[in-house]
Amino acid sequence: MPARSPSARRYAQAVFDLAVEQDAAVRWSGDLQSIADFAAEPDVARILRSARVPRAEKLRLLEAGLRGEISDQALNLVRLLNARDKLDLIADIQQVFRELLDEREGIAHATVTTAVPLSDDERAAVAARLSTITGKRVDVTPVVDESIIGGVVARIGDQVIDGSTKSRLIALKRSLEGAAR
Repeated sequence: MPARSPSARRYAQAVFDLAVEQDAAVRWSGDLQSIADFAAEPDVARILRSARVPRAEKLRLLEAGLRGEISDQALNLVRLLNARDKLDLIADIQQVFRELLDEREGIAHATVTTAVPLSDDERAAVAARLSTITGKRVDVTPVVDESIIGGVVARIGDQVIDGSTKSRLIALKRSLEGAAR
């Protein structure tokens, strides 16, 4: 998991615990995504970041934009964040909540780098292999980087699995240089 603020982690954990207790994780996930998306809209984000705009005005904007779109409990979270001047944590709270939910559901996310685009079958095969390695269902985000020459580099959280041709060539070069000494 990427580093997030401790405050965002605390809020996300509290919301996650509540969501699990209420068997409402899917609803909360959608609500948090809606809040984060609305807060990220350029005009809304500018207002929320402004020190000149009073909290009451920010709250009116958020309530008008989100009422009917999210649950009353999620709207209470927005009110709490506004009252504590923590609206800047919304995106991180949503992301940490998603990570906690994925962990609970046994889902891992992998960035898979290849020299050429993967076909759907290749992508599925890579996901299946990574699932075997991790013991989790793996969602693959493909990235193309011609500099790796061939093979695959997969990043799952902090773990990197480097099966690229480039890394093999570098290892071979080092081995040859060591043998020449």
